[in-house]
Amino acid sequence: MAKHREPFSALPTADRPEVLGRLRSLSRFLARALRISGAHTVDFYTQDVWGQLVGGRDAAVSPDSVLAAFRGQGQRQASPAKTWDGDEFSSIFSEETQKLVNLETFLDAAKDLSLPNLGICTSLKQLIGVLRGLEPEKMAKEMKTNEFMNNKKSHEVLVMSQLVDCLANYCGIKQVIDLGSGKGYLSSFLALQYNLRVHGIDSSNTNTHGATERNRKLKKYWRAYGSHSSADVGGLVSEREKERPALDDMKCKGTGGGKLLAYNSGPCQDRAFSSGGSSLVVSVMPSTSKETSLPLAGHLELDENELSQALPSLLKILPADAVEMDSPSKSLQQGGLCHEEKERRKTENIKAKTSKLNKSNAFSPLTTYVTPETDLHDIIADLEDSVLVGLHTCGDLAPTTLRLFAAKPEIKAMCSVGCCYHLLSEEFESTAEESAQESWGFPMCQYLREEAWCCGRNARMSACLALERVAISQGLPTESLFYRAVLQVIIQECYGVTKSDGHVGKIFSKSSCFLDYVRKSLKKLGLDESKLPDSCIMDYYEKYRLRMNELEAFNMLKVVLAPCIETLILLDRLCYLREQDTIAWSGVVQLFDPVKSPRCYAIIAVKKW
Repeated sequence: MAKHREPFSALPTADRPEVLGRLRSLSRFLARALRISGAHTVDFYTQDVWGQLVGGRDAAVSPDSVLAAFRGQGQRQASPAKTWDGDEFSSIFSEETQKLVNLETFLDAAKDLSLPNLGICTSLKQLIGVLRGLEPEKMAKEMKTNEFMNNKKSHEVLVMSQLVDCLANYCGIKQVIDLGSGKGYLSSFLALQYNLRVHGIDSSNTNTHGATERNRKLKKYWRAYGSHSSADVGGLVSEREKERPALDDMKCKGTGGGKLLAYNSGPCQDRAFSSGGSSLVVSVMPSTSKETSLPLAGHLELDENELSQALPSLLKILPADAVEMDSPSKSLQQGGLCHEEKERRKTENIKAKTSKLNKSNAFSPLTTYVTPETDLHDIIADLEDSVLVGLHTCGDLAPTTLRLFAAKPEIKAMCSVGCCYHLLSEEFESTAEESAQESWGFPMCQYLREEAWCCGRNARMSACLALERVAISQGLPTESLFYRAVLQVIIQECYGVTKSDGHVGKIFSKSSCFLDYVRKSLKKLGLDESKLPDSCIMDYYEKYRLRMNELEAFNMLKVVLAPCIETLILLDRLCYLREQDTIAWSGVVQLFDPVKSPRCYAIIAVKKW
């Protein structure tokens, strides 16, 4: 554990009653507004969704007024931490018809009750300051991650890995468990950049194998980056070797029994020895270079059973500064040592380091399905105090992360960013009655469970809409949604198909026009498209084209509500953590730029000690 700690009381964090109060207000608003989010766009015309929920002959809200209001939504001023009560919500929707009748108040409530305006989020900068405490701030480490990740993933990994490293240092631990590690980008980066021991767990065997291969390639990239950026790497690389291709493994022949020593450049936080599997890796700090801001190292790899034979040749190519001295005074006396004594001390230093071979800079991907009841000791042999992380864990894996953190004493801190809310299981959904499931993804906290709260899949799906991205483009891809909604009218009226669960996939992007789209879709759905003449199909298009603005306006209402539904899910998780007695601090932190990464909020918690 770290010696110096700044208390979490230094953070301006909302207490449990305040968070619960915000959750109550939000749930009361959504109890009325959820009908909009729960409507399926496919059924928009077949079920007259606009007329049922918003419009009508004497409607107070028109499609044009919604679209105009949305375009000005960015200029609307939120009322931070405002408390909304039931009386105000009653003016938004008609008590008689339940239709939306007060657009202005609806937009105000949706904005005020979204996470950025509730006064609950913790500043990432302030949190990192508390975690670092009195320790000096580390030198910024720059790595061109966008050369092996896309811009979105690079942004996410760089920000989250820094926070995870701060959590690990704060708790004085070196092990990280990455749930839903997927392709292993975060896990590999934590291991290579921050010298943490990372166990990446994913339920997909394909992902695990892919992560292993990707980690191998990433290490080669890392070596190449080091070879390109560092000057002479501590004097280990000859001019001839530096001219070789960066991604080739470079060999230098030793004199110990004709064995070959493989040279590879790689990252290193200090003068340390690390290993993967049965190979010994000697890491040496490079000489200072202005060409790179990332500490890199030279690696000399050999089998452990060849160590005794290879040591003489290994010692010859190690620079003098690769050997740690016992004290400054001994270091001063080193110049007077005989050659044999110098070699003996180098040998002893190498042998002493072998006890630490598997304790740094390692990423171990494994395949298993994790539940809240999983015994981590069964899947991680060297389990010790750890930080539990998850970057965009799908569906129920995010609440599983929280439950594991609360239940397992070995997990000292947690950082979880969820996604795919539509895949969450809901205890109080009608389909849940047929399931024998013991733990549900939603709700988690006592209040919402007592209220038997249920969002429904369509509403959870709409929670994945990205308001910030839509605001930039000023709308959704309405034409594709319009095509699908009109197609549903055609297959219902012409083929008698009333269910809306038929999937046509990405046919819109492959279609030249509406006529082409309909014919390709009917064929994919197994319907006889020859029975419909072109004129019939185009009649449907012309009829509903005049009502396209209804669909566009309704989808804007769903986009405005999306942050509120996401906030409900996140506050449910935060309240669950606040109910646990073992947790010292928990909060919601915006990690990412919402335009680059819409699921940008992390649930973070640290246990008492």
